[in-house]
Amino acid sequence: MGKVLIIGAGGVSGVTVHKCAQNSDVFKEIVLASRTKSKCDAIAAQLKRPVKTAQVDADNVPELVALIKKEKPGLVLNVALPYQDLHIMDACLETGVNYLDTANYEPPETAKFEYSWQWAYHERFKKAGIMALLGSGFDPGVTSVFCTYIQKHCLDEIHEIDIIDCNAGSHGQPFATNFNPEINIREITAKGRYWENGKWIETASLSVKQEFTMPEGLGSLNIYLMYHEELESIAKHIPHLKRARFWMSFGDSYLKHLEVLRNVGMTRIDEVDYNGHKIVPLKFLKALLPDPASLGSLTKGKTCIGCKVKGIKDGKEKNVYVYNICDHEECYKEVQSQAISYTTGVPAMIGAKLMMTGVWKGQGVFNMEQFDPDPFMAELNRCGLPWKVVTF
Repeated sequence: MGKVLIIGAGGVSGVTVHKCAQNSDVFKEIVLASRTKSKCDAIAAQLKRPVKTAQVDADNVPELVALIKKEKPGLVLNVALPYQDLHIMDACLETGVNYLDTANYEPPETAKFEYSWQWAYHERFKKAGIMALLGSGFDPGVTSVFCTYIQKHCLDEIHEIDIIDCNAGSHGQPFATNFNPEINIREITAKGRYWENGKWIETASLSVKQEFTMPEGLGSLNIYLMYHEELESIAKHIPHLKRARFWMSFGDSYLKHLEVLRNVGMTRIDEVDYNGHKIVPLKFLKALLPDPASLGSLTKGKTCIGCKVKGIKDGKEKNVYVYNICDHEECYKEVQSQAISYTTGVPAMIGAKLMMTGVWKGQGVFNMEQFDPDPFMAELNRCGLPWKVVTF
């Protein structure tokens, strides 16, 4: 049906490319581009069908524009760093090509992420007659679709949403992150934040926790309140909402390592002088930690991500829990990746497929919960992320 240009060559990109290659009726041509072309070549070598690779600096808008004009894709699928979202959106505007990403923009110099920068592109994308779909990963992404599915099929009004992201797997390493270490640590060390009764409430980083018992006998984990970008778009687009929170699980060993690293300044994102050279401690730490893409063959166990939603149905209070369980080892068998990358890369492909086939369409900048959830939910079942619904 068309050509997709995928930018970025990390763990999520590998999954996305595999999944696009499996859907050749939609993605007839795949171009994979990154700052380091050898990483693109390594991903392409895993596939039976041809994938064209290219070198591009995603911080360089003229380079991006030149590549887009050369390849003429129907969609640019951004799985690069969140710092690069606006540059890629600028290139799409200049070339008149649709855009999709999996995480919202955050400035490199501040550990802060919000949709305001990308929402500001709405009128320009609308005027250009093109579409941008923001946050088509799992969280953000699938979690928003879970909520709109519940809104459409299970409840008359949604009042409370708790998004719960648990990783009951283990890679056996003393300390490693399951996705880009720089982004992961910035996110975790930021203040907690949740939406309640029309306003945002802040908490100290990882200061609010509770125990959560996962379904299907996966056991119990400690989950910690964090801020996550889908809370902002959900609060904007879900009517009747009174509270929205995001929780993520962490093991004691991980948190102890993180505490020590914070205490000695290794999670700082400002420049420091080292022997006459300017370095950012977190970037240096990233270079020392295992590449998340290397953890696929080591990781065992399962993830459990879902939305617990409270609301009203036929005048009575009702609770609905929609969730997915994903097996790390099964993911590696299929696409040579652990489940963290898999649960982001699959929804990226699905969002792109719905855009390229015209099932989801519009002019401007959109979040996931602004579209009919049913086609997306059906694709999740078909493409390796089956979900279940529990009511109580």
